[in-house]
Amino acid sequence: MQRTRFEELPCSIARTLDSVGEWWSFLILRNVFYGIRRFEPLRSTLKISRKILTDRLDTLVARGVLERRRYQDRPPRDEYRLTPMGVDLFPVLMALTRWGDRWLAAGRGPPTQFLHSKCGQLSQVRLVCACGEELGAHNVRPVLGPGADKHYTAELEKAAGRQVFAVRSA
Repeated sequence: MQRTRFEELPCSIARTLDSVGEWWSFLILRNVFYGIRRFEPLRSTLKISRKILTDRLDTLVARGVLERRRYQDRPPRDEYRLTPMGVDLFPVLMALTRWGDRWLAAGRGPPTQFLHSKCGQLSQVRLVCACGEELGAHNVRPVLGPGADKHYTAELEKAAGRQVFAVRSA
């Protein structure tokens, strides 16, 4: 069965999911962030089939999230490195971790914590506005950006039965 493609939708979330939304992708990226960059260690730590891992790695490379680097010629062996696009997914992984720790840890506590290299303190992801206030669903509203599709946004507002997009004040 062919998966629905989102790359043409005028929505950054949909486009992101089109590139990295398959559930193995974030687990692969997590391991690459941890420094596991070679095929066999990725396969064994994820307990993933060779075919699925090969397909996901090929997609992540094709989309520019990972790059393949040869580390051995005979036999040919590659490792996978994050591109700048891949590095920019770190806050997304941290946000997923925070959500899972809060809602799915079942009282056991977080399975992994993260130390800030500079100060040595345990860290967690927070969304903060340029003004310093923490951001959440309760205090932000979407506004149309320069890449907005007026037809699509009108369709969203019709489906919501209300104005979804705020008018940006100068």
